[in-house]
Amino acid sequence: MPFSLAPGATVGVLGGGQLGRMLALAAARLGLKTHIYTNEPDSPAFDVCSARTIAGYEDAAALAEFADNVDVVTYEFENVPARAAAILTEHCLVRPGPEALAVCQDRLAEKEFLGANRIATAPYMRVDDAGSLARAVAQVGRPSILKTRRFGYDGKGQVLVREGADLAVTFRSLGGAPAILEGVVPFAKEISVVAARGQRGEFAAYDVCENRHENHILKFTRAPALLAPESAVEAVRIAKAIADALDYVGVLAVEMFVVEEAGAPPRLIVNEIAPRVHNSGHWTLDGALTSQFEQHIRAIAGWPLGATNRHGAHVEMWNLIGEEVLAFEQILREPGASLHLYGKAEARPGRKMGHVTRIAAKAEG
Repeated sequence: MPFSLAPGATVGVLGGGQLGRMLALAAARLGLKTHIYTNEPDSPAFDVCSARTIAGYEDAAALAEFADNVDVVTYEFENVPARAAAILTEHCLVRPGPEALAVCQDRLAEKEFLGANRIATAPYMRVDDAGSLARAVAQVGRPSILKTRRFGYDGKGQVLVREGADLAVTFRSLGGAPAILEGVVPFAKEISVVAARGQRGEFAAYDVCENRHENHILKFTRAPALLAPESAVEAVRIAKAIADALDYVGVLAVEMFVVEEAGAPPRLIVNEIAPRVHNSGHWTLDGALTSQFEQHIRAIAGWPLGATNRHGAHVEMWNLIGEEVLAFEQILREPGASLHLYGKAEARPGRKMGHVTRIAAKAEG
């Protein structure tokens, strides 16, 4: 059923990190309020939201009260307990829907979904114990990557399976949790498509962007990616096929590998689906007509999607990790640099503290 929020309505957001913070800022710009629900008492989103609830994601009573006081619920992270999603759905509209959440928060379910939709992935096998890991390694080979099916991000919850590795020790290193073994893809570059789908199926994608990771954490994004035009078209086609198959409403990101082989056109392999706004879309805050955060709010509110046109010849986004944030004054002195700090109190190693965006006015070369 078509649904549209009125200005002044309240968007509930599960999670109070930097993504929740930027969603709240975008909502405020559109005349909407935000209510943040999180179990973190020092969440960055609290600085900019209208209301807050600090409670566990398993607290049924707190979730129900939260849902009764908002007009729609969304989330900044996909590891929402299934029970929490079910409780929220009983009380209000949840977007993206719980079905998309269930697919994307379980790596095995995600791979099976992609396979059912004829979308290429790395070879994989289910792993439930050390014995099944041995059988999976025999099938997939080494090197390969053992990943927990749930609760993994920024390189957490995964381990490289090398030649000679003790498989029993490897399995125990992830706590014996249900897992999946994935083959290593010999990719030339990593790309992502950040796109939005509205409640009537309308679809809008940003430029395909190229990403570079350091220590499993996104360090740099460039939009548009240095990519053959036909590959960019195919990447967007894949993202749209995923969004349509999930009956998705909101912004999602699809991470892909570009595989280049001699004598053959480049191939795209889907790595992961993120059912939310995404780090590789941060460049849109300064580099696109409509940011990914405003776009997500528009979509879940039932409002028209915004234009995704890029500013400048290309845009770069650099994450500020840990103590890199201490260079903020130097960045502020740089003409054309746009600094975004997340309001986190402690600059721990590996922690995303902010980002900086730079727009190139002229094409390279």
